[in-house]
Amino acid sequence: MTSSEARVRDVLTAQPVIDGHNDLPIAFYELCDYDLDAHDLSGSVPQLHTDLPRLREGQVGAQFWSLWVPQDEHSVRRTFEQLDFMLRLVDRFPDALQLASTAADVDAAIKAGRVASLMGMEGGHSIGESLGVLRVMRELGVRYMTLTHNNNVSWADSATDEPVLGGLNDFGEEVVREMNRIGMLVDLSHVSPDTMRHALRVTSAPVIFSHSSSRAVCDVPRNAPDDVLETLARNDGVCMVTFVPYFVSQAYVDWVAGAREAAEKQGLDPNEPETRKRLAEIYGKPKPLATLADVVEHVEHVREVAGVDHIGVGGDYDGCPEFPVELPDVSSYPALFGALADRGWSDDELAKLAGGNILRVLRAADDASA
Repeated sequence: MTSSEARVRDVLTAQPVIDGHNDLPIAFYELCDYDLDAHDLSGSVPQLHTDLPRLREGQVGAQFWSLWVPQDEHSVRRTFEQLDFMLRLVDRFPDALQLASTAADVDAAIKAGRVASLMGMEGGHSIGESLGVLRVMRELGVRYMTLTHNNNVSWADSATDEPVLGGLNDFGEEVVREMNRIGMLVDLSHVSPDTMRHALRVTSAPVIFSHSSSRAVCDVPRNAPDDVLETLARNDGVCMVTFVPYFVSQAYVDWVAGAREAAEKQGLDPNEPETRKRLAEIYGKPKPLATLADVVEHVEHVREVAGVDHIGVGGDYDGCPEFPVELPDVSSYPALFGALADRGWSDDELAKLAGGNILRVLRAADDASA
């Protein structure tokens, strides 16, 4: 074991990783319709990026599990079904997982040697335009809501849809204020830059990006622009850097754009599954691999712009099919922290990134809603 590996082990023992976003619920649904008897997460489940042994290997102490469902007329019901899955999952593995809703709960779970299991709704469509549903979700333990997913909701613009509102409408502002009041974290991943700026003007509490990276490093609308990161620092919020190749590697983004254009020139639909499998062949160029170095560049840039007190990690494991080659699954977090240790990060700085910063934001929300 190298000196940096030993340092990272010790840092993550004292302050385990608190990850902002993991899509195990929808991945488990797609794998086996939430059947906990079909795949035993206490052992190896290679079809997924997440299982209990790899969480332990990755020194994960707390996880925000994402409640994501398609955006349709069944969204609210299906979100409750995912919440039910998470409750059953924690109940199935009481020695490994512990339900958490507050910062104190997180501390207690980590002290007991269990992974604190928090929940976050990924998309405002999960409340069906109802503040009542929002409040019930909070009562049931949901700690953040991403204001949109890939499509607009009636009250907020998404980063990957045509803008309609230029941010939030009056009801969207009301949603943000009610989230502040009840202690639910406002998550600005997936929203348009104008929605980011609008929400930051409205909120009275620190906000988060549960799984976003830097737009200055990788120019996709899902990432946070520098002016937003500067405002986030003044808000005392946290940007939890994600590992998704399309959000961290500009070479990957450029290749996807070129491959899609090549497919369209041949009269093919680049969104069709069989075409997607053949994009490298159609384009005539191999897909570049995202790397640990790409993620490190985002972490360093967010630190430079927002400061070391305003950064965390949100891998998005089980939320996309591939990850940087050195960060293949939830066992990989020590590799990132080792790379940063080698670049001169102190133990205190590594601990802030690992979980200290998001715990501060969670405590502030707990105190505000007490």
